[in-house]
Amino acid sequence: MKIATMFSDVVGSFWKKPATVQYPFERVEAPTRLRGKLEWDPEKCTGCSLCSKDCPADAIEIITIDKKAKRFVMQYHMDRCTYCAQCIESCRFSCIEMSDEQWELAATSKVPFEVSYGREEDLAEALAKFALADTVETE
Repeated sequence: MKIATMFSDVVGSFWKKPATVQYPFERVEAPTRLRGKLEWDPEKCTGCSLCSKDCPADAIEIITIDKKAKRFVMQYHMDRCTYCAQCIESCRFSCIEMSDEQWELAATSKVPFEVSYGREEDLAEALAKFALADTVETE
């Protein structure tokens, strides 16, 4: 009896549509409240660094360039992030959000997983400081 049931299921499946979606060719809309890539607004940030202190994965770094002028750079390490949204809960000024648009984050190299947010001139200054610190450490 089990073989007859199995045979009828196999024959019946020839006339049914497949249950799977051909993913790269057929895009599915992202679910609501999806936790995707972090987005940071430097205009709202005060540099309190609560987001980086409360991050359990140590995925966020706030680099202070000039606290009085509110010039900060945020380095976000997506490869460390657990997408727990603790940084969003900790931020008192709502300058961090999780995108529900950017959730396809796969890559073949590790380089795109380190994202720096901030103004162009602040990013250049912060990267110059890190390059100088790296050369001092290696000497």
